Amino acid sequence: MADFHLWATYAIIVCTVAAYVSERFTLELVALASLVAFLALFAFIPYENGAAGLSPEALLAGFANPALATVLALLIVGQGLFATDALDRPARLLAKSAGGSSARTIVITLITATVLSAVLNNTPVVVIFIPVLIVFAAQRSFAVSKALMPLSFMSILGGMTTLIGSSTNLLVAGVAAESGINIGFFDITVLGIILAAVGGFYVLVIMPRILRDSSNETTFKQAQSGTQFIGEIHIGAGHPFIGIESRAGMFPGLSDLTPRLIVRRGMIFHPPFENVVISQGDRLIVTATRRAFTQALSRGTASHQRPDDPASPPGPDYHIAEAVIPPGSRHAGRTIRNAGIETEHGVYMLGVQRKSRMGRTPVADIRLEPGDTILIGGSDRAFEDLRESHDLLVLEWSAEPVPQRRKAGIAFTIFAAIVIVAAFDIAPIVAAAIIGSFAMIATGCLSLAQAGRAFDRQIFLLVGSSIAAATALEQTGGAMLIADTAVDLLKDQSAVVILSGYFAVVAVLTNLLSNNATAVLFTPIGIGIAHAIGAPPEIFVVATIFAANASFATPIGYQTNLLVMGPGHYSFRDFMKAGIPLVIIIWLTFSLVGPWYYGL
Repeated sequence: MADFHLWATYAIIVCTVAAYVSERFTLELVALASLVAFLALFAFIPYENGAAGLSPEALLAGFANPALATVLALLIVGQGLFATDALDRPARLLAKSAGGSSARTIVITLITATVLSAVLNNTPVVVIFIPVLIVFAAQRSFAVSKALMPLSFMSILGGMTTLIGSSTNLLVAGVAAESGINIGFFDITVLGIILAAVGGFYVLVIMPRILRDSSNETTFKQAQSGTQFIGEIHIGAGHPFIGIESRAGMFPGLSDLTPRLIVRRGMIFHPPFENVVISQGDRLIVTATRRAFTQALSRGTASHQRPDDPASPPGPDYHIAEAVIPPGSRHAGRTIRNAGIETEHGVYMLGVQRKSRMGRTPVADIRLEPGDTILIGGSDRAFEDLRESHDLLVLEWSAEPVPQRRKAGIAFTIFAAIVIVAAFDIAPIVAAAIIGSFAMIATGCLSLAQAGRAFDRQIFLLVGSSIAAATALEQTGGAMLIADTAVDLLKDQSAVVILSGYFAVVAVLTNLLSNNATAVLFTPIGIGIAHAIGAPPEIFVVATIFAANASFATPIGYQTNLLVMGPGHYSFRDFMKAGIPLVIIIWLTFSLVGPWYYGL
């Protein structure tokens, strides 16, 4: 019966991976089906050799895994950084240092992450750079999916260059020390730099051509980024624009807002504006992109409510979206002043866009027409109610929160505290991440609804079901069988071939089991092989370190892969498509350089 469970485990894993790769079913459905299969197998056909270890509690333990809790909590923290624009300034400084080239900025960012990963645990390094790259992608309108998987891979490559670069390195060194084999801090550095350089060339030069733009939301935002809306800004007491003077007929101090008219106590000023100073009581009719209006709201230069209402900054649940005036709408044919959009729907109208040319008139006097696109702001509840209306059609994917810039300092402080705690091992990163995610909500950087949207159920189900598969593979002896079979097949080969084959087996299993489990399993096996063939055991220990770190082919291979999976909108196939070539490159490079370096 033991053999039945072993081969059944193999069959479930093979079917699961095939279903992931085919993408015919959703990732959540495949993960849940895999978990159900393992629960049914060991519940209805008891496993005699390890019943206690394969109880339902053991198979479901993955959902309480600290790594999973860390990833989900850090996704919420990252959403808090993005929602407050906390990393907007660092991202702009980074972009400025690289000039006008987006590709150069990405390369500089990834190389910086690689260097830091050599001396810091690569998980907090990736945590640092994910929101920076997301903000930079929004600023430069490039697909963030082209940068986040390379970020994870480069951090793993950097972590292979020193003993403290990865927890896997320390774990292997600890197991090896029990056998009298000591690995020093820089003993793996030279070979690690060679592997990182070869792998880095692939990641930076070739991999971006393989990765697809997997974010529909990014595509939408890119398509909409240049659309111009006409809106109106009321200059009340203490407004930041008071005192701005025109120069050469324009107002450079208004940033991305372009004035079309200025209405002042019944007088109308048309461009070009000569010797005009913005004063209290003015009404500025401006054209701007949706992003410019969003930035104006977050900075407090545009109002998110009726001008005669008391001023207050928009809260974390305040969103802006685009809506279309459909044929038959009761708002069609009415001027914006008399349309009643604010009173009827509980949203504030920020601007209007029309394909045909509109005259230079105050916004309140513009008469709405079917097909007009309007920019509106309101709470989550208002947009939920609005989706049931037939008078305004909210465009899908168009609602996004207004950055809470006044909370940026708080969000950055929370984020920095998490990184410092994790980098210096002051406390477990899982505790720091969960505390930080709660702090983001408690301080108002995020609303509960935003935090809920940051929770990625794909990652939750994928990790939980994958750990169940790994548990079954280890408890039934499936992992050990693979290791023993590989050793038997290679026993009559030369030391170089045995080393290469050993590396390949570890590299494959580290993408199916956790890298730490693979490291613990294979370190004593590698040392035993070295003694059996008369080879230096150090080279097999080092091979275990590098191979266990070659976790590029699946999202479950390493924690940083899980971190980028949600924000990058990657599928299981994306990791296999981009990661398998890198695993092969690292394997071939080590097979050529490793024996030469150690004189094997």
